[in-house]
Amino acid sequence: MALIPPFYLDCVVAIGMRGPDNSKQWVGTGFLVGRLSHTPANAASHYHVFLVTNKHVLQNKTTVIFRFNPQNDEGARDYEIPLYDPKGEPFWTGHPLKDIDVACLLINPKILERHQARFAYFAGDKHILTLKHMRQMGMSEGDFIYVLGFPMGFVAPDRQYVVARSGSVARLRDTMEGRCVDYLIDAFVFPGNSGGPVITKPEIVSIDGTHPVSQSALIGIITGYVPFTDVAISQRTQRPRIVFEENSGLAAVVPSDYILETVDLCFTTKTSATVADLPNN
Repeated sequence: MALIPPFYLDCVVAIGMRGPDNSKQWVGTGFLVGRLSHTPANAASHYHVFLVTNKHVLQNKTTVIFRFNPQNDEGARDYEIPLYDPKGEPFWTGHPLKDIDVACLLINPKILERHQARFAYFAGDKHILTLKHMRQMGMSEGDFIYVLGFPMGFVAPDRQYVVARSGSVARLRDTMEGRCVDYLIDAFVFPGNSGGPVITKPEIVSIDGTHPVSQSALIGIITGYVPFTDVAISQRTQRPRIVFEENSGLAAVVPSDYILETVDLCFTTKTSATVADLPNN
């Protein structure tokens, strides 16, 4: 029995960077989203593929590394791509609103296919729920979710295996009412989870008068955990001396609406950023 569609795991990508000693450091998570092209009624569906993550995962970096597993038993293949063209213009697109921590990059899936990489994507017209859809389904606080990603850089030396953690929607009504741009989930996330997808957990039961969430779908992107801070006060001077920060167990999630907006903006303003091959080493 699977509650997460198996191909969802192949939608998720580890994001890394080069360390001072040229080593790979895995610093975030991304996932692939497919934007349906408008084609004639008798033509096969075609999707443009985008890699989605947080702005803060890409900012202040000139290149990043994406890792994909192969379809065979060989080691994973890493792709190092530039984030800026020779003129300094970014290949990636961020959501225009400062508070929306979403960025995306148009990629060329034909290179991945040629290398026989194992990958999939969340189709925008099939596997993604916006706030409107969530409202129609009656989603509310307490509904169960999964977070997919690579917390604390948990990436194997020769493969990538996504970590799935369960949780629940902690606060949603303010976002549904348009009073907040993100919502909260009750799930432990850590550095490395940034940019990872949040998906619904299918249920078959619900209370009278409501409908169960029967579909597993993308409902948002992790931006980070909500910190809990406390201050140590000096007994002698009564002044604050040390600030302690801990993981509260709550995490902020940007709804899928803003993911789709960013993808649309990237599609209309960018051409294609080639996924450059980085030989395994």
